[in-house]
Amino acid sequence: MAIFQQSGTVKKDSSAFGADAPPPPAPARETPPPAVADFQTATPPASTAPAPSPAPAPASAPRPATPVNKESIIAADLTIEGKIEGTGDVRIAGRFKGDVNVQGNLTIEHGAKLNGGVRAQQVLVSGELEGNIESASLVELRDSAVLTGDLKAGSLTVASGSKIRGHIECGWGDVKPTTTTTTTGSAKDKGANDKSSD
Repeated sequence: MAIFQQSGTVKKDSSAFGADAPPPPAPARETPPPAVADFQTATPPASTAPAPSPAPAPASAPRPATPVNKESIIAADLTIEGKIEGTGDVRIAGRFKGDVNVQGNLTIEHGAKLNGGVRAQQVLVSGELEGNIESASLVELRDSAVLTGDLKAGSLTVASGSKIRGHIECGWGDVKPTTTTTTTGSAKDKGANDKSSD
C-alpha cells in the first residue's frame, strides 16, 4: 500500500514502488467548454423605482432638425473693428465698425453704434446704425433708433421717435438696388413726406 501525502505526491521510499519507479502521471486537465453568449432578455425585478429613461439614439440615426441659435454679445464697454460672419444671433451693446453678415438675428441695443453693412434674418435697432441693411426679412426700428443708410427688407416696423435717413425698399422681395435718395427728419416726418410726393 502506498502512502500519499496531503500535497498529492507519492512517498519515494514506499515499498509499493521501486527506487526506479517513475512518478505517476499527472491527472489530465479537462478543457472547459467554450463560453456561449446568452442573449435572452432578463426580466427586471419588480421595484417601486421609476423606469429608466430610454437610451439615446445611436449617432448614425437621423435626428430632427431643431435649430439652436447661440447669441454673441459685444458688451457696452467694448469698441471693436472688423467683420462678423456666422450662423448665430448677434447683440451689439457697444461700438462695432465693420460689416455684419449672419444667418440669425442682429440686435443693436440702446446707446450702441454700428458702422457698416448688415445682412441678417431680423434686424432690431434701438441704437444707431450708419450703413445699409442690404437684406433682412424683418427690420424693426424702435423709438430710440437712428438709421443713416439704405434699407431693403421684407417688412419694416417703425416706432414713433425713430430717425431714418436713406432709401427704403420694403415688401418687394428681391428688388434691384436703385440710386439713393436722402430724406431728413424723424420717421413721422418721413411718412408725411412720402404722402406729399405721391
